[in-house]
Amino acid sequence: MDHQPLIQAFEQVDEQIIDLERILNERKSLPLMATVEHAMTLTKQLIIAYIVDVGVKEVPDINEDLLDVFKALVKSDPSWNTIRDNCRELVYYHNCITMDRLDALPENPEKMAVRTLRHVYLFMKTRCMREERLEMA
Repeated sequence: MDHQPLIQAFEQVDEQIIDLERILNERKSLPLMATVEHAMTLTKQLIIAYIVDVGVKEVPDINEDLLDVFKALVKSDPSWNTIRDNCRELVYYHNCITMDRLDALPENPEKMAVRTLRHVYLFMKTRCMREERLEMA
């Protein structure tokens, strides 16, 4: 099977995470809302790329809520619940920002969002490697 689209998705997301991490190291900060929304979008891209690669579930739209996209991933495969709290964390940050409850956020929430995204990336990449989905055909 050709896993090239999944491989490309992982490469593109990794490059963007590296950029976020580099900027964080240089500036010590990122715009909070933009960073959280970007982390949510990249997480959805990874999940959707995986669902497409497996090819047995209905593919959610990238414009759907992160938790709805995650729900499509975990349906009939509860092992994905490992990253549920990470997805919920990003949604929590977003909700706190939109509700003007910045006081409810942890210290350096933009850093936490990037680290959460990196965690999801590494978990999903490891899983895909075990399933031999990141090997060239």
